Amino acid sequence: MEPAVLRDDMVDGLTSPPKEVLSNEAVALAMRDVSRHEFLEEERVAYADREHETLGTRVLAPSTVARLFDTLSIEDGDSVLIVGAGVGYTAAVAAELTDETNVHAIDIARPLVGLARENLARAGYNGVLVDRRDGASGLPEYAPFDRILLEAAAVEPPRALLDQLAEDGRLVFPCGTQRQRLVSVSPGDKRREFGIVSFDPLLVDGEQAGAVERNRTEREDRERARKRLESRAGWEREWIEWDRRVESGPN
Repeated sequence: MEPAVLRDDMVDGLTSPPKEVLSNEAVALAMRDVSRHEFLEEERVAYADREHETLGTRVLAPSTVARLFDTLSIEDGDSVLIVGAGVGYTAAVAAELTDETNVHAIDIARPLVGLARENLARAGYNGVLVDRRDGASGLPEYAPFDRILLEAAAVEPPRALLDQLAEDGRLVFPCGTQRQRLVSVSPGDKRREFGIVSFDPLLVDGEQAGAVERNRTEREDRERARKRLESRAGWEREWIEWDRRVESGPN
């Protein structure tokens, strides 16, 4: 069967009962236009509503992609940052909703960055910029962004990403650990929830697949530093506390 027919069937299944997860006409049109099979190894199952795994990353099911973009609500001309480029499919959908040169995608895994670039070029989206970055740091040199999509779970959105939002921008991300909800955040901490989702956690540099070693998270670093301080006694502790008082200056 022709890919265009398969794409139409895929989108029709997302917009009609029993799924009905896609109501935004612009997103529906974008998903009809993007050749999803260019981003997956198994072309025959590319349009099935199921997840895939490539190079250690999860390729989102079409229904999940639809929910993300329904919530993101990209408008023509918006500058967009995709955090978690993966295989490049979501960046391609974003490119159909705005000018492709306004779409920027980053990923912490270098092999995925190369794969996303190849897939996007093959599918006809050469204008999308894909770079290797720590997702929590964003892409400040291209900020501000009207829309930021974080395709990884976090308890709170990274401060750097919030700082890179435009004045009327919107950040969409899975919020939580075991039990996650899709959340949109706008400047001023205006939040809305859009139902339950399940995503892998946001990684820091060193935790990605293929890394030489797995770094501790920043939270773990702080906890270990505090435990080391609390374990010290006598002159060592007094000296550390004296240094801190000197650095902070008089009260």
